[in-house]
Amino acid sequence: MEYNVKIEAFEGPLDLLLHLINRLEIDIYDIPMSEITEQYLLYVHAMKELELDIASEYLVMAATLLAIKSKMLLPQQEEEFFEDELEPDMEDPRDNLVEQLVVYRKYKEAAQQLKNLEMDRGQMFTKPPSDLTELMTETQMDKQEVEVSLYDMIGALNKLLRRKKLQKPLSTKIARQEISIETRMDEITKELNSIRGKKSFYSLFPYQDKEHIVITFLAVLELMKRNEIFVDQEGNFEEIYVARKGASVVGNN
Repeated sequence: MEYNVKIEAFEGPLDLLLHLINRLEIDIYDIPMSEITEQYLLYVHAMKELELDIASEYLVMAATLLAIKSKMLLPQQEEEFFEDELEPDMEDPRDNLVEQLVVYRKYKEAAQQLKNLEMDRGQMFTKPPSDLTELMTETQMDKQEVEVSLYDMIGALNKLLRRKKLQKPLSTKIARQEISIETRMDEITKELNSIRGKKSFYSLFPYQDKEHIVITFLAVLELMKRNEIFVDQEGNFEEIYVARKGASVVGNN
């Protein structure tokens, strides 16, 4: 009865050589051919003993190793040269083999990195995007009025100051006029009472005077604190509107 023995095979003779070099802790650029050839042939004989099919490339590599080993065992002939002649460079028989091993090692390391990335990606689970249109519609219907925070108001003030700075003329004369926060609160209240609807926050600042802008801003905050006005915003980064509490909102001014 025939049976097959399956072992962890190498991907080729270069893979086997690289495994032996790593196991024996050999410098890949200075391979001891006698030792590496002996270890390689032991593995080939072991495959024969196990009746495993040996690819022809393994036998070709074995012959190559024996050839390189033989060349390195041959004594080098010493030749005399004249002083004006240069001794030719002797090529190392292992150079071609070392170059193949270095290139193969680079591809093997790159393949291992790709395999690790594949394993990491396999730990990630995704799902198709969900349609949230219905949920967004219900949210917009439930939230008809967006409350504006203090940070939104400060951001609107900074935007207003930048806008006023750009619109400011190069030379102008400003007559300073003292105004209190209470007075400005009364003026804002009268402005809102005279209209039906919401008034743009930026329309409350008709003057270029920085002092007037700051006092108007503080007056708006105080009216909000007293719950006499409300400030809303239709969406993020949209226009901010101011209206009296309890007033019927018809349109925007």
